Amino acid sequence: MRWTPRGRSRNLEDRRAGGFRRGRAGLGRGGVRLPIPSGRKGGIGLGGIVLVLAVSYFLGINPLELLSSTQVGLDSNSPFGHSVPEVSAGGKLQTTAEEEKLVDFVSFVIDDLQASWTQALPGYRDAKLVLFRGATQSGCGTGQSEMGPFYCPRDQKVYIDLSFYSELRDRFGAPGDFAQAYVLAHEIGHHVQQLSGISDQVRRQQSTAPSQKNALSVRLELQADCLAGVWAHGAGQRKILEPGDVEEGMRAAAAIGDDRIGRMSGRGVHPDSFTHGSSEQRMQWLRRGLQSGNADACDTFGSAS
Repeated sequence: MRWTPRGRSRNLEDRRAGGFRRGRAGLGRGGVRLPIPSGRKGGIGLGGIVLVLAVSYFLGINPLELLSSTQVGLDSNSPFGHSVPEVSAGGKLQTTAEEEKLVDFVSFVIDDLQASWTQALPGYRDAKLVLFRGATQSGCGTGQSEMGPFYCPRDQKVYIDLSFYSELRDRFGAPGDFAQAYVLAHEIGHHVQQLSGISDQVRRQQSTAPSQKNALSVRLELQADCLAGVWAHGAGQRKILEPGDVEEGMRAAAAIGDDRIGRMSGRGVHPDSFTHGSSEQRMQWLRRGLQSGNADACDTFGSAS
């Protein structure tokens, strides 16, 4: 990606120097009309950002039952047991030049993302981006690095431990700055869904049709992938993208599909348990957003598959 440092974003909340450590007790204006779920019982569908979702699935955590836009709260069935947060004294930030460059990068991306949605979506309100290490408190409960990046609808903030990007590169085989940007674009996609009322409608449908919970989750996540692609389309027009960036994004989307994560974890592939969508679905909807540049094209709820 072509980018230059513009200073730290006013929407950046840096908690890297302190917060929590985990203890163990057991442990273009004119208006975008976003497609709203119709209330029909959908079939199979949907996916996440890439990463919070992938890592959560890999670790046996359902992020939508943790800290996602479809349900608020922490999952007591986490393999890490019940987390007992302990307040740690905020000390001097220990960092590196490489990490500070990454902070500059995510500042650039979050500002570009939100400037784009401000132009596209009347009434858009900026989300905050929270940087943390290890664990931190959110409006949805205690967030931990192991959960990956996540969006909390209660406080309308995106949370990320920057070490996740190393995980994305080394464990999931998805390197590159556009892959990193895609993670944030997906989470801001959830913010757009929250502001548009889509997330609330999905929550209501999940509560009235429990058998459709996973299928609706998939459709919601795939829509966030598509919305990430809509932003990327505009970024390409603004000459921010470089050759190879789109391929980085597709590789990241494929890397965190539910089917691939199932194989990596040794659990096998069980489509009925998908919460984010297969690798092919995730690539398909990211590509659709990239090619169209139009949020109206992101109607995962009206799609037959």
